[in-house]
Parts: sequence; C-alpha cells; structure tokens
Amino acid sequence: MDIDEHHDGGAAQRQSPSFGTPGWWIYRGTGRPLRDIRLTELLPAPPPWRDFRGGPLADRDAPPPDDGEARRRLGAESHLSDRDVDPHEVDMVNAALYLRRPLLVTGRPGTGKSSLAFRIARELGLGRVLRWPITSSTKLKAGLYAYDAIGRAQAAATRQALARWGVDADTPPPTADRAMSVAEPPVGEFLRLGPLGTAFLPAELPRVLLIDELDKSEVDLPNDLLSIFEDGQFTIPELERMRDRSPEVSVLADDPGRTATVVDGRVSCRAFPMVVITSNGEREFPEAFLRRCLRLTIREPNTEQLAAMVAAHLAGSDDEQRQRMVQEFLDRAADGGGLPADKLLDAVYLATSGAYRDDDDSWSRLLDALWRQLNSVT
Repeated sequence: MDIDEHHDGGAAQRQSPSFGTPGWWIYRGTGRPLRDIRLTELLPAPPPWRDFRGGPLADRDAPPPDDGEARRRLGAESHLSDRDVDPHEVDMVNAALYLRRPLLVTGRPGTGKSSLAFRIARELGLGRVLRWPITSSTKLKAGLYAYDAIGRAQAAATRQALARWGVDADTPPPTADRAMSVAEPPVGEFLRLGPLGTAFLPAELPRVLLIDELDKSEVDLPNDLLSIFEDGQFTIPELERMRDRSPEVSVLADDPGRTATVVDGRVSCRAFPMVVITSNGEREFPEAFLRRCLRLTIREPNTEQLAAMVAAHLAGSDDEQRQRMVQEFLDRAADGGGLPADKLLDAVYLATSGAYRDDDDSWSRLLDALWRQLNSVT
C-alpha cells in the first residue's frame, strides 16, 4: 500500500511521493508524525507465519502518550527533510514493520541507535516507547514481569490479623472462612508486567519496544528471547496455576497508571511490537537469534543530519554559528575516528549560552575537553 493514499469518504487519492520516496514506505525517517491517518490503515496484513491473534483487546486500546522522553531524545520538532534520511535505514525499519520482525541496530556509540525507536514512535503515532535497558545481570523474566510474593504474604498476614480480631471493639470476630477470604489480597496488586511483557499485550497498534545494549547481557539472554519472538506470547506461572479460580486477573503494566487484564495466565500479542534492539558490537550473537532479526548498521550522521539535530534541540540558535560548529565537529571527528553526536549538542548549547566568545582562550580549552575521543585516557 502506498503511504500517499489518503482516505476521504472511502475514496483513495494518490499523491506522487516527493524526492523519489519509495511508495511502499510507511515510515519515512523524518520523525514528522502521520496526519489524519492511523498505522492500521497503512500497514498490510502480516505474513501468515507472523499472524498473531491474541486477545482480548483492552477497552482503552490506544497506546499511552509519550511521557516526554521523545522530546528529550529528538528535540521539540523534526528538521529532517526527505533528502536528509538514510534510505537503507528507512528500508530496514519498513521491512521490520511489514514482516513483524525485531530490528537489530548496531553502530558506534553516539550515532543515534536508541533515538531510532523514539523517531519511529513519534512518526507513526505509537505513543510512549517501552524501554528495557540491559545489564550483565538482566534475566528474561525481569523484562516479562515481576511478582512480589513476599509483599503479598505480608499483606495477607496483616489482613488476616485484622479480620480475625476486628479493627475495633464493635466489630465481631469473623468466621474462619471469612477470615481466609479477607486475608488473601488480589494477586494482581503484586504483579507488574515489565517493558517486554507490556509490549506483547494484545492491541491493534504495535508498541515500540527498545531493548537497549543487548551486547551487555549474559550469554543466554539472546537465546532466551527466541521463544517470545517466535510465539508472540508468554505465560505467567503464578496466574496460570490459579486460572480455575480467577481466569481473568488485572495486573499492573509498565506504563505509569495503567493496568492490563491477563486471561488464563497467558499474554498473547495481536500486533507484534516494533522491537528495536541496540548493540555497540561488543560481542557476537547466536546464529539462531540473528536469523530471527533484521539487521541494520547506523551510519555516521552527515552535515545535514547533524544540523537538523541541533536545530531540533536548540531552536533559535544562530544558523551561521551552528553550521560552523557542525563543520568543526565533523573535522575533529574525522581526525580522531568519530565522536558521539551528543557532544556536538553540548558544545553548541555552551557556545550559544552567551558565556563564551570566539576569542576566549578558555573556550578552545573547553572544546578540546568536550570533544576528546572516547578511547582517550589522558
């Protein structure tokens, strides 16, 4: 389906894509949100081998709005044009959307790997990005859910004591059966889905899930992810064991202030999430894991992309000064083998703060310190 098909009373009107933009692109890479159209109207049906039928859908099915993180990552608005985007990057994001496959993104630190997830969510109207930062001790279960069994046991003991003796002199002691029912607090109050588990809740629109720096994980985690990537579902044993007594349980989600209903202890997706997995290339991943992902290497940002990034974060800064600093940054990065793009933002912010002048000797020293190579130890 062509993204330039706009629906008006059921009739589609085709507009020619500008700048030779491929007609199959849904995501265009500029970060500018879709207008007056939903992703479900653009995205074709999944391949039969990636068709998931989880349910039930929540009454409030729309993803929660961005919590401000996209603004911090991308700036207030996008200044990228269609000419500035990397066609290969946009190709791979769209392929992941069409095929319902995770996207493994590699590249040097500071090239914008994590920001890609926020750009996708903003452009496609997919709301708050679910972020799962990986450390050397991260286990699969931590991403799926957490169950506070001790907290529930303590709450049960407290409630049982209150029920047995009454909260005041006028409350008679209850029967043993009533004491037992009062003593058992709802399990959902002590079970919270993690970012990975929340991403696989059934919904019409996919959630964007950022699995950040997977190369930091222990050796088994990539293989542990294979099952949920293939099946689109997982079970919660604590809820599965009680499905005869409580087939539907309301649990906390990773989104602030939101809950979700889990049926028979199983979470099954409807729309496979847009999974962005970042890696700094510090280790090799198992072949079975790589086979289930699409792979993208983020290239170094060019002059136009860096200028657009600065303009998005520091609107109103002097264009001439911004261009001069972008070129100086690129020259310094080329001499030293690359620099993180956020170091440019730091320098432009300080330069436009009014505290420094071009002829200030301390500015040159500070710039040398800000743009020191990451592998420098002196």
